[in-house]
Amino acid sequence: MTEPKGPKQKPKRATEVDHTVGNRIALLRSASGMSQTMLAHALGISFQQVQKYETGKNRIGAGRLRAIADRLGVPVSVFFAEDLEVAGDGLGDLLALQESGALALLQAYESIADEAMRREVLKLVQAAARLGQGSEPLA
Repeated sequence: MTEPKGPKQKPKRATEVDHTVGNRIALLRSASGMSQTMLAHALGISFQQVQKYETGKNRIGAGRLRAIADRLGVPVSVFFAEDLEVAGDGLGDLLALQESGALALLQAYESIADEAMRREVLKLVQAAARLGQGSEPLA
């Protein structure tokens, strides 16, 4: 049996866009409180496949990307927008969750049952942020 003539095609590899899309899927999934297993179940795939999508190891087909967007309640364009602020719905704010410790801070804050204590913790963090920017804290 002879091989087909013509240039050999290289296997398709994940690109930087695949990594960006995967990172945004992980971010939006996590922010919505959905586990990889929950998303996988909703899509009818394994959680390992979701992991591969999120890490950019596997490319995502158009139909699957649409299904993911539907499950996460976002438009498909959010995965490709250069500026998430332009994408709307405050999704640009979700990028802050990629900062080291940001998600842990949010989860710890959410676990505080006492509303007054939550307000005080918020004031403390806001004051620390102002000090970190070099401005004087408000009295």
